[in-house]
Amino acid sequence: MKSENKTTEDIIRAWLPEEKGLQKTVIEAMNYSVLAGGKRIRPTLMREAYRLFGGEEEVIEPFMAAMEMIHTYSLVHDDLPAMDNDTLRRGKPTTWSKYGEDMGILAGDSLLTFAFETAAKGFSLSAYPERTGRAIAVLAEKAGIYGMAGGQVVDVEKTGHPVNAEELDFIYRLKTGALLEASLMIGAILAGAGEEAILSMEKIGRNAGLAFQIRDDILDVISTEEELGKPIGSDARNEKTTYVTLFGMEAALAETSRLTAEAIAELDKMPGDTGFFRDFLKKLENRTK
Repeated sequence: MKSENKTTEDIIRAWLPEEKGLQKTVIEAMNYSVLAGGKRIRPTLMREAYRLFGGEEEVIEPFMAAMEMIHTYSLVHDDLPAMDNDTLRRGKPTTWSKYGEDMGILAGDSLLTFAFETAAKGFSLSAYPERTGRAIAVLAEKAGIYGMAGGQVVDVEKTGHPVNAEELDFIYRLKTGALLEASLMIGAILAGAGEEAILSMEKIGRNAGLAFQIRDDILDVISTEEELGKPIGSDARNEKTTYVTLFGMEAALAETSRLTAEAIAELDKMPGDTGFFRDFLKKLENRTK
């Protein structure tokens, strides 16, 4: 099947490990976690960014799968008893509640490691190995202590304690924004975009991440468990400071709109048809789940 005819879901499934061997249980838990649903926002954005800058090689595919694996690992670990202690994710039992806490931990660990094994396959799929190397470096930075994991550290440490606006911004920029930044940057890098364009894509991802997380805060208050496919009110239950608790609902809605408008304005610097990204950002601002 030609790359352009593959859906994001096709690509993710194609790069998952086979469920065999003595370690089969953890592989089943990994695949269960990835295939439990989800909007596939990050790999889809990555592919669209790649196309926006003229990318045509299959090298984007292992990076799309790797990104979803990393995102999924973060959710698997977020749900653990030591973290958010959630038993429902995307309308299904969370990984740890289905396979046990031990396998939940190992499934997350294995997804993170397998993601980089998968991304490294990009070296054999591109005529530009230096782009692949840089994309892997961005993926590692945005997933690690200077990205998503760093944001999670502060989020966990501050649970049950007062959080000021600067700390909340740090948590949201890293915990949620970093992988969106990476998705857009990697798409641009692998397609050979210039430095200014890569920085613009990073900024768009940062704004989208902040808007996404603030919208999550809003939905945790106004939505239902049926709509979200996960428990609502978990922020209040876990004594977490959110944008809504810190600034109020009206300010949260206004900030989501501001961030979205700023990201859309940044798109004016981009080449070609940016309609997909404009539509995505508006849908993000008004999403209900």
